[in-house]
Amino acid sequence: MADLWRTVSERHVELLNALGQHIEISLIALVLAVIIAIPLAVWVQTHPKVAAVLLQVTGVLQTIPSLALLGLLIPFVGIGTVPAIIALVVYALLPIFQNTYIGLQDIDPSYEEAADAFGMSRLRKLFKVELPIALPVILSGVRTAMVLIIGTATLAALIGAGGLGTFILLGIDRNDASLTLMGALAAALLAIVFSWLLNLLQKVNWKLSVSVVGIVLLGFAGTQVYNWATAPKETITIAGKLGSEPDILISMYKELIQKADPDVKVTLKPNFGQTSFLYNALRTDKINIYPEFSGTVLESLTKPTAAQQKQVAAGKNNYPLAQQLLAKQGLRYLKPMAYNNTYALVVKASFAKRYQLKTISDLAKIAPSIRAGFDLEFIDRQDGYKGIKQKYGLQFKVDSMDPSLRYQALDRGQINLTDGYTTDAQLRQYHLVALKDDKGLFPIYRGAPLMRNSFAKHHPHLVTALNKLANHITEKQMQDMNYAVSVRREKAATVAHRYLVRHGLLKEAR
Repeated sequence: MADLWRTVSERHVELLNALGQHIEISLIALVLAVIIAIPLAVWVQTHPKVAAVLLQVTGVLQTIPSLALLGLLIPFVGIGTVPAIIALVVYALLPIFQNTYIGLQDIDPSYEEAADAFGMSRLRKLFKVELPIALPVILSGVRTAMVLIIGTATLAALIGAGGLGTFILLGIDRNDASLTLMGALAAALLAIVFSWLLNLLQKVNWKLSVSVVGIVLLGFAGTQVYNWATAPKETITIAGKLGSEPDILISMYKELIQKADPDVKVTLKPNFGQTSFLYNALRTDKINIYPEFSGTVLESLTKPTAAQQKQVAAGKNNYPLAQQLLAKQGLRYLKPMAYNNTYALVVKASFAKRYQLKTISDLAKIAPSIRAGFDLEFIDRQDGYKGIKQKYGLQFKVDSMDPSLRYQALDRGQINLTDGYTTDAQLRQYHLVALKDDKGLFPIYRGAPLMRNSFAKHHPHLVTALNKLANHITEKQMQDMNYAVSVRREKAATVAHRYLVRHGLLKEAR
């Protein structure tokens, strides 16, 4: 509990920002779901067959896994709040539509007859009789949808939409239970508060309820307009993949950019997600810069010919080819850092000693007893598990797991082999050994800022600033910085600033 309070105290500003993002996404999704579902439910009152179909459709939509739905939306609407809101609206439709339909269907026929006897029009009867009577049931559906939205909105952090899910992902990635608990508790409390408010509105006059909701929405809209009007002339968005290392790198980018141009606002989106999310976000102008590695460029983002692949066989400098192929896509790949953050197969030091394991080839003698835990991206890559099967002739019993959990599983003995990177702090933290890639499967992974060519042309001074990192940072230095963030729980920005100052890349203000 003491750790939780300390974390809340240290990160209260970040928590408030994430809370605001979470509320914004949730309210927009709820309003859109209400606007769609309630009129639709009113219309189908006289079309029972259509109502049955729509109930089935909304029910099926709610069964689609949220991550799958987000992934399906990315090619069409990009990354960020838009796909998150669309997904949340999809999940909220069923309870609102179903409760509105049932609430209107269950109205006592005598009330309908009385309204008809008074000569009320269809529209007047709806607003004066039917909706007021069905309102408690409708609001119950809205309340259910609100709780569902707030809970599901934590996944918005996976595609750069922010919210309280950021802390949950960060806590899992860094094995920090207090961060995860802070995000989860904040989301739960938010759901309780909104549920209570909607329950309160259910007990008062429906006109007053609508007025209160309208005032809240107008206030929210006014705040958004004010923020838009007072925003700085230019905002540069820098995103990073999951993990402490991308978090450190984007913090360095931010400091270097702000030093070069103090007038721009730099927004960081850490723990943005997998490579495909970031790449699509960059191509669709949702973000401006993110750190990428040459091996990933050639394996996942471009299609080198067979001849080009032979030229950059494992162990050879593949950065020039990566830069060349990205240029054809209208992207600028800046100068790379010194370290090679390549893949590695990792085991516990005690396990390596027991079976005399030094190279990946040594695993052949115990392959049947190996239980591996790899992340999904590694399993599906030619320079990952596919390549291990082809080049080394090795096959293991493999469990797929989130990258942030695999080292913990290895430490607890739930698996005895996993994939990692040569700069991972966990190698030091858990006393692990990276087996030598004796057949040269893994290519070189040199990292550098990636941006659109148009952005680079309009910001040559920022390109110059970011190129200061070229040929800096060794593998040991990166591993030490990762250790400081992941294990010692220092802030990534603090670690990044310390490195820049110590190595003369940034002058500390006096």
